[in-house]
Amino acid sequence: MATGGRGPRAMDSIAVLVGLAVVLAAAAQVACAAGGHDYGAALSKSILYFEAQRSGRLPGSQRITWRANSGLLDGKANGVDLVGGYYDAGDNVKFGLPMAFTVTMMAWSVVEYGEQMAAAGELGHAVEAVKWGTDYFIKAHPEPNVLYGEVGDGDSDHNCWQRPEDMTTSRQAYRLDPQHPGSDLAGETAAAMAAASLVFRRSNPGYANQLVQHSKQLFEFADKYRGKYDNSITVAHNFYGSYSGYGDELLWAAAWLYQATNERRYLDYLANNAEELGGTGWTVNEFGWDVKYAGVQVLAAKILLQGNNNAGGAGAHADVLRLYQQKADLFACACLGKADSSNNVRRTPGGMLYHQNWNNIQFVTSASFLLAAYSDVLAAARRAAACPSGAAQPSELMALAKAQVDYILGSNPRATSYMVGYGATFPRQPHHRGASIVSIRDNPAFVSCQDGYSNWYGRRGSNPNLLHGAVVGGPDEYDNFADERNNWQQTEATTYNNAPFMGVLARLAAGHGSRFGQSLADETAIKGDNKTSEPFPSHATEHASPIKIKQNATTSWTQRGKTYHRYAVTVTNKSGKTAHELHIGISKLYGPVWGLDKARYGYVLPTWLPSLPAGKSAEFVYVQAAPPADVWVTGYKLV
Repeated sequence: MATGGRGPRAMDSIAVLVGLAVVLAAAAQVACAAGGHDYGAALSKSILYFEAQRSGRLPGSQRITWRANSGLLDGKANGVDLVGGYYDAGDNVKFGLPMAFTVTMMAWSVVEYGEQMAAAGELGHAVEAVKWGTDYFIKAHPEPNVLYGEVGDGDSDHNCWQRPEDMTTSRQAYRLDPQHPGSDLAGETAAAMAAASLVFRRSNPGYANQLVQHSKQLFEFADKYRGKYDNSITVAHNFYGSYSGYGDELLWAAAWLYQATNERRYLDYLANNAEELGGTGWTVNEFGWDVKYAGVQVLAAKILLQGNNNAGGAGAHADVLRLYQQKADLFACACLGKADSSNNVRRTPGGMLYHQNWNNIQFVTSASFLLAAYSDVLAAARRAAACPSGAAQPSELMALAKAQVDYILGSNPRATSYMVGYGATFPRQPHHRGASIVSIRDNPAFVSCQDGYSNWYGRRGSNPNLLHGAVVGGPDEYDNFADERNNWQQTEATTYNNAPFMGVLARLAAGHGSRFGQSLADETAIKGDNKTSEPFPSHATEHASPIKIKQNATTSWTQRGKTYHRYAVTVTNKSGKTAHELHIGISKLYGPVWGLDKARYGYVLPTWLPSLPAGKSAEFVYVQAAPPADVWVTGYKLV
């Protein structure tokens, strides 16, 4: 839902939204006819998928009928009721971090585009999907400083191919508390409950207040007892390790609590901790369950650009919020290919944004949602994103979001839809335990761990149960895709693939009218008017990083006909604070590096140099028979 006033507007009741449905449905039909994809149908399927992922006692309204009750004793051994929630993907584990991110993004989708969902007749289903998650989080947070963050473990589960209804694997529950902190997981769960409170603010205010109370307690717990959750719940590390740390989740939670409560202390936190927690230090080109900085930056930019309508407004924090906005701009620029070449997101030959081989589509759906939401924010403020290569108009962001959605739905070199059940050609063998084994309703005979592997995992042919609406991991960097059950990198679907996708699908289903914030230039083009509109200006100011990089070729030599160069790179902290978690990005590197350690996100200083004090420098070297590599600062925290 496009919003203003007190942060994102609280959700209107379903009855009020229905009044807009006729107009919006007509717009959706026009958009569908023009674009070649039925975004409304894809939206319906994207939400339906979550019913296949439900754990617990299924309701009478359950539409995925091949599923049945499961995990009914979850938490009993720990003396707590942990029945419910979602399985993250094709396994039977309830991983807290991706589940919380899923719910946050489902809620943001509804908050941002709830009117469009109502027009498509899907708002009720979307709200129900959010509540299935938040009901579980309420159970998982039985005390202010206790949060249950996982049920089951990936190691035992991955040794077993079994329907969730037949589970014999461990259902041990793992918790966070002051002695076992997890600021990232507690912060993300706080964000999920705060965002979800906006969904229920009008229709169920008592429930919304309950969610806010839990969110506030979890945020305080996360901030007071700091630590990475996978250091406390170690069984999660190999599956959902918190590589980016917890700074982004603390800022993310504060941003959502400010949106949900309009309490100034959360805006103060977002601004006052921007440097220490990396909010204005990290320049990122991806957004997902681990790295939330781009989402924080877009939310902060929204607070700034809509600040005149807020009670309290951006006020004294406007300068810091502008720094957040610059980072939000750079995320969009990187996706568009208009950032520095070293930070631009790669594309496949068919045009898909590409980050990694395993489940690349998670970054495509999340980027598409952020681009669409930020496009609407910029258009409403009559602004453009400031890119190193020039301004990017809101229409460019929306066009890229649409192109990525269309690619997923089948406009790609393989003419394959990567949403199960959508289009003529789609994956028939998703890597999913429940979908790949005969439904317990059709054959209640027990299927053991090894029976599942022997009789079902390697079985040729389509899965017996259709995993409606699941968005699978997708193709590789060359647009290649193998629809095989054992190809988990490409055929496994996850809840966090679908959660942001439902939002951008709702936006596209409503068409391109200015009612939802798209630029006047777009509206003019749609109407066929010959008059042109001036592009929106970009208002972001330049912000020089306090971390400076200088590199020189110190020596050269020729060997076997090639000239090699030794390059020395000096990284200097010119701020007045100590730089922690300093990450360096390097591209066009063709030789070895000395003086840095490889990390998930680029390179970091060696373990013996965990931070760079104010005014100090660190040096590393590399050798290659090529011009200098591109070296830049990816992120840092100033304390």
